[in-house]
Amino acid sequence: MVVWYSMVKVTFTFDDETVETLRRTAHRLKRPQSAVVRDAIQDYASRSDRLNEEERRHMLKVFDRVMARIPAGDQAEANAEIAQIRAARRRGGRRTRSG
Repeated sequence: MVVWYSMVKVTFTFDDETVETLRRTAHRLKRPQSAVVRDAIQDYASRSDRLNEEERRHMLKVFDRVMARIPAGDQAEANAEIAQIRAARRRGGRRTRSG
C-alpha cells in the first residue's frame, strides 16, 4: 500500500471515452479514480524508458548496417592480427610520432 504524505489537486481535461474508461476501471477495481490515474501514470513512466516500435526498427537497421560492414574472415586471421597487435604493444608501440 502506498501512503501519500503530500497530495496536490490538479485539473485535467479528458475526452468522454477516456473518462468512461477511467470510471469503469475504477468501479471494477473498487478504487478511487485518482488512484487509478496514479497507477496508470506510474505504469506509463516505468515503460517510458523502453524503445517504441519506430525507435526499435531504426536501431535494428543501424545494427544491420554495422554488422554488414564487419569484414568476413576466419578465426585464424583474427588470431594472427591480435598476435601482431600484442607483439607491437610489447615492443613499445610506435617508434615515431604519427600524423
